[in-house]
Amino acid sequence: MKKRSLIPQTKVKNPEPKEKDDNWVIWAAWADRITFEEIREKTGKTESEVIKLMRKNLKPASFRLWRKRVHNTSIKHRKKFKLARKKLREKIKITDIF
Repeated sequence: MKKRSLIPQTKVKNPEPKEKDDNWVIWAAWADRITFEEIREKTGKTESEVIKLMRKNLKPASFRLWRKRVHNTSIKHRKKFKLARKKLREKIKITDIF
């Protein structure tokens, strides 16, 4: 009989794939906190290559949902993400004063 660990294991709904293959790229493209720049650094795939890969591997409705989500949120690009965070911090500072 297999011995159970005393440390509880957390189950993740969509765990990160082990390999840096197409499955990892798809997983990273869906993740909000992973930018296209990080995907390029790890896999060498550009944003247009990631879009082509997503179009090829996802169902049409899922691809449209992903494109709408990526287009509307500015966090998939590092520069836009930093700018959005800066604006948020400034807003928080202003509301803390009043």
